[in-house]
Amino acid sequence: MVAVNGRKVLLVEDNDDNRTLFGIILRYHGFEVLEAADGETAVSIAREHRPDIILMDLGLPGIDGLEATLRLKSDPHTAAIPVLAVTAYHSAELDARAAGCDGFLTKPCPPDRVIHEVRRYLGRPELEPRSA
Repeated sequence: MVAVNGRKVLLVEDNDDNRTLFGIILRYHGFEVLEAADGETAVSIAREHRPDIILMDLGLPGIDGLEATLRLKSDPHTAAIPVLAVTAYHSAELDARAAGCDGFLTKPCPPDRVIHEVRRYLGRPELEPRSA
């Protein structure tokens, strides 16, 4: 395990099992994890805690991940936070990019790929993903 010390990830996922699994993986790799199950909460947490990166599910209750990303990217206090879309909708990449997402991961996504992408956006790509 490589400690990342102090790096905060906001994990936005409405599926409890997915949120728990990704949270465990991220914590194991030394990240502090903030969690939200909907877009409104995600925007609020991001504004208050200023995470280093956001993993954003796109299919959320209330405001979806696209709208939440648009709100975050239009706010000067959160605009620079990288947002990685994480979704089962393979065809949503163009919409995610248009909303301001910096990256795109398709579920199911191997845990090492998630960690690699988070580290890459934080400038720490020490963990190379395995081939799928």
